[in-house]
Amino acid sequence: MSDGSQVTDSAQVASTGEGSPGPPTIVRSARRSPEEIAPAVVAAAFTLAQLLLVRPGMGLGWDETVYVSQVSSHAPAAFFSAPRARGVPLLVAPVAAWSSSTALLRIYLAALSGLGLFLALRTWRGVLPARVLATAGGFFATLWVTLYYGPQAMPNYWVAVSALAGTGCFLRAQASRFDRTALWGVGLSAALMAWTRPTDAVWASLPLLVLMVCVRRWRRPALLTALVGGLAVGAAEWVIEAYVSYGGLGQRLSAASRIEGGLGWHVALADQLRALGGRTLCRPCTGAAPALPVTLWWYALPVLAVLAAVVALRTRHTAATLVPLACAASAAFPYLFLIGYAAPRFLLPAYALLAVPLADLSVRLVRTAGRISRPLTVALVAVALAGHLAVQFTVLEHTVRSTTAAHREWAAVATDLHRLGVRPPCLVTGENDVPIGYYAGCRSAATGGHDANTTADGIRQTARHLPTATLVTPTGVPPGYARSWTVHRVAGLHVYVAPPPAPGARP
Repeated sequence: MSDGSQVTDSAQVASTGEGSPGPPTIVRSARRSPEEIAPAVVAAAFTLAQLLLVRPGMGLGWDETVYVSQVSSHAPAAFFSAPRARGVPLLVAPVAAWSSSTALLRIYLAALSGLGLFLALRTWRGVLPARVLATAGGFFATLWVTLYYGPQAMPNYWVAVSALAGTGCFLRAQASRFDRTALWGVGLSAALMAWTRPTDAVWASLPLLVLMVCVRRWRRPALLTALVGGLAVGAAEWVIEAYVSYGGLGQRLSAASRIEGGLGWHVALADQLRALGGRTLCRPCTGAAPALPVTLWWYALPVLAVLAAVVALRTRHTAATLVPLACAASAAFPYLFLIGYAAPRFLLPAYALLAVPLADLSVRLVRTAGRISRPLTVALVAVALAGHLAVQFTVLEHTVRSTTAAHREWAAVATDLHRLGVRPPCLVTGENDVPIGYYAGCRSAATGGHDANTTADGIRQTARHLPTATLVTPTGVPPGYARSWTVHRVAGLHVYVAPPPAPGARP
């Protein structure tokens, strides 16, 4: 967006609405600026930062082992619970289907996430200047949670960049009925969102659907068809699987709600705040919030969002600001008010969408302040940037270090299981059974909790044919079926190993 001065970017946008966003009008310029490569530079730097700051050998987390095991050639598929979708397993399949190297998978995902960010920013060309897009990419890419999850086999980052791309394509398609590329972009972005996380896709797209249904000047049947069709195509496998494996769509949604603690009115603002210090899952979310320097940026987000909306309304350039703000608010709503726990990754789609209007606001403020005192403006921006990076990278380093230590413990337990004779094909149950089972190349099973997929009798039957171990914390009580098994102390756990199967008993 331009604030009245001549720009050298390929396009700028004007909005026709007054008080509410109207379809944007794209104004093309024949001149191209060297700064148009800035979004590509930001995306490349994002990939490099992941490779340097998030250790490729960090190991896989609990959720990652579930997703990767679905396509892995060296470990059985873990139980796939109701909320999960098949997008991430298919995303990692090009590497995970033939290699067990976590480092190779991290490198692949880091490169893919950098490409995803670049393409998402590129969809906004013609809607906002390149300097704004590069700033938005920088804002999003330097958050510790973005850097941490970019190279991971998790769905939230992909929902984020898809939502960002889809919103940009939506604004372009509204501005020009002849922009077929933007129309396809809306459909493909919606499909990718729904492919990786169907419920998140609906929330992130809801404001776009409301605009097209309820506001006459935003109604475009082709665009509505692209958005709804993309969501339907992306969610089709999830819906079909609901009827094949979960007893129907209603039952799957009910099971997903139950696993997430029962969807309802739960104010999780304080929980998300506590998680900002590097807690990848805050459930239950107790303890004090991190120090103010760690959370200051989070407090500033709603203030800056309101300021961006006010500035947009005053300048009548509303579409490129209010639409992503509305989508960000909608994407964040269920995770702030409908579930009773928190994880920083849940808000990645909101952060990606907020980055665009906040970047536009920042560019405006810097240009305005620069006319008064450019050296002072440069100094203040440099100090603010340095402080932001210091906080984000400190939290990232702490999170990566603690996560790596936990994953190494799982790998150590898996190694000791092999030493104790629990080798593939085998079964692991109990404490951290899913990731440890993956590391050991064993199936995992549980009789209760979110991943319940068998019974005690089923485990007894399996133990007669396969090497089986049950993992129990030092203060825990072993399940009845394992109390007569041989107990070993392994990496802080009590490991109950079933008697070896009789010769010839293996399947």
